Amino acid sequence: MDVSKTKTSFYRRLYVAWLIDSGNACNVPALMQATGMPRRTAQDTLAALADLDIDCAFVQEAGERNNAGHYAIRDWGAIDPRWIVAHLDQIKAVLGYP
Repeated sequence: MDVSKTKTSFYRRLYVAWLIDSGNACNVPALMQATGMPRRTAQDTLAALADLDIDCAFVQEAGERNNAGHYAIRDWGAIDPRWIVAHLDQIKAVLGYP
């Protein structure tokens, strides 16, 4: 299957946002474990969510230091997360994720 870089980038962002919103992976180590992506790719993907108008924020744990906390999707923008759920198998297949 020949898939463009644009499509894989888009799907990666959607999948990462879904993982965060569903509670399956809410921090960088959990994203790395769930997807097999390197740390830098996970961090870059989180930063790129804003390009899709997905509002993703880091929530610092009360009283904790050193970035102890998790990411949360505050607004999906124009993206309908139900579409992602309905197409999860396709998205994971294109990305080669488990």
